[in-house]
Amino acid sequence: MLSPAALLFLLFFVGPVAAAIVLSVYHWDVLTPAQFAGTANFRELLHDKVLRTAIYNTFVFTFMTVIAHIVLGLGLALVVNGLASRVLRYFLRTALFFPMLVSWGAVSLLWKYALDPNFGFVNYYIAKLGIHPANWLIDTHWALPSLVFIDLWRSLGYTFVILLAGLQTVPDHLYEAARVDGAGKLRKFWHVTMPMMSPTLLFAFIISFIGAFQIFDPMYIMTQGGPGTATLSLVQYDYYKAFRDFQMGYACAMALIIAAIILIVTLIQLRLSKLWVHYDR
Repeated sequence: MLSPAALLFLLFFVGPVAAAIVLSVYHWDVLTPAQFAGTANFRELLHDKVLRTAIYNTFVFTFMTVIAHIVLGLGLALVVNGLASRVLRYFLRTALFFPMLVSWGAVSLLWKYALDPNFGFVNYYIAKLGIHPANWLIDTHWALPSLVFIDLWRSLGYTFVILLAGLQTVPDHLYEAARVDGAGKLRKFWHVTMPMMSPTLLFAFIISFIGAFQIFDPMYIMTQGGPGTATLSLVQYDYYKAFRDFQMGYACAMALIIAAIILIVTLIQLRLSKLWVHYDR
């Protein structure tokens, strides 16, 4: 009964991971036989200045995205959960989650057109307000924040739904007990909602981090990592090394480093969760 799923797992997960580990110690350009390189690929990673830029961009993008997702997602979840109308709650849940159903390709092309400095409607209406519009995807200062906003527009609904589900699991009797003790809205939020929501928040933090750290599509479609290397992400740089420069061994070594960073940060989050996550027993 398990064999079909196990076979797919071996073919599409275990197999590629094992191949990446093996190829990371080889020089291979796909067209000629692979040559054993030992740790040369990993040593080269230490001296790659473009890689450092990609790591910096990815961490900045991830930090901005995760914070925005958690803060705005929790705020929206609190507002929607507090609405009296079930119809309005259903409508808002659907509307906020809907962009997640649209592919990154379509979203990227849509916003690339909308933010175009020459004929995009965003700059058109900003200029109508008497404000000097920015070159969103061309200016090195605005390109990465613009991609953060686009990612937020598409993916916030997912975080919102997770946090809304977490809010709906908080027992009503705890709020009633807090009300009887004279707690106001702020105290109920801090002493009841946040502790009971902490496992859900931990899950949202981890999922948001993993998704943001592997960002690829909007950078590749909208900016190609530019202007210069201002929006170059780790996964995008890895893709370029593999399928543009045909340095497969180097790309596999980089992929292992990306996986290691995600694993380490996730383990740190789980370790730190012991300080603030509370489980209802």
